[in-house]
Amino acid sequence: MKPQVLIFDSEAAHYARELAPLLPELEFIAAASEDEALSGCADATILVGLAPYIPPRLIEAMPRLRWIQALTTGTDNLLFDMPALAPDVLITSLRGIHGPQMAELAILYMLALARDLRGMLALQAEAKWLRRPQRLLWGRRAVLVGVGAIAESLALRCKAFGMEVFGISGRPREAPGFDQVLPRSALIEAAAGADFLIVLLPYSADTHYMIDASVIGAMKPDAILINLSRGRIVDETALLAALQEKRLAGAGLDVFATEPLPADHPFWRCDNLIVTPHIGGMSDVYADQAIPTLTLNFRAYLADRIDLMKNVVRSGGVIL
Repeated sequence: MKPQVLIFDSEAAHYARELAPLLPELEFIAAASEDEALSGCADATILVGLAPYIPPRLIEAMPRLRWIQALTTGTDNLLFDMPALAPDVLITSLRGIHGPQMAELAILYMLALARDLRGMLALQAEAKWLRRPQRLLWGRRAVLVGVGAIAESLALRCKAFGMEVFGISGRPREAPGFDQVLPRSALIEAAAGADFLIVLLPYSADTHYMIDASVIGAMKPDAILINLSRGRIVDETALLAALQEKRLAGAGLDVFATEPLPADHPFWRCDNLIVTPHIGGMSDVYADQAIPTLTLNFRAYLADRIDLMKNVVRSGGVIL
């Protein structure tokens, strides 16, 4: 009997069609809804899905589960918020494929906020012709908090706009596109010099509220904060106060402590804030971006060569 792979995703059928000819040793079960996944999961030993949207009851219904291949970079909910998940279940991610879409969203925020796109559209709606100087990205400083694959993609694009790029990293390193990489101990100093502070960290106990009132308070009044990582890394109460009191020029937020963002949350009504619904990692070619890594990992797993798999997050009960 072939090992069963449950793919739980809105594009599950597409993944199954692409992977089945490449991996005839496996049986792929496509489930676009939670009910479909629950009805076909009992014998599956492998689960593929977007980590934040894998429900606990699906894990509970998979007694034979041995490996989760996340379709996301982040896996923190699997590691910390899934008590039913056995600690010896292998977890891998899709780290490394999200650079283009995440970087483009960051650039979109920077341009829209720096040039007041919302104000431009309001003038257009009123048929008002009002010319005014435009704030450029050229010559500005972007401070990227987190220096991983996504940050490297963004740094290179910032350089194309003539920007200065600093990084904040938990360990000493050099990375392409960065003028300088600083330790986390220099975060407040770096924030004080940033025109754009862009958060690209994975969530953990160490990064919880890393961007707190002291960091936000150190930023210049004309600076902009962007969070593309996890909502709980930024102190949303401190950020909201800074935006409302105009101590910060603006912010772009794609992630929030509570998702979906409640309709009555004051973020929705901030005129110097752009809210997007956690779309940073999404693209119109996502499955095509994912297939090469999925294929490599499936082949390595079948060969019992976990050491050859990409983006192993947890193996043998140890978080890597």
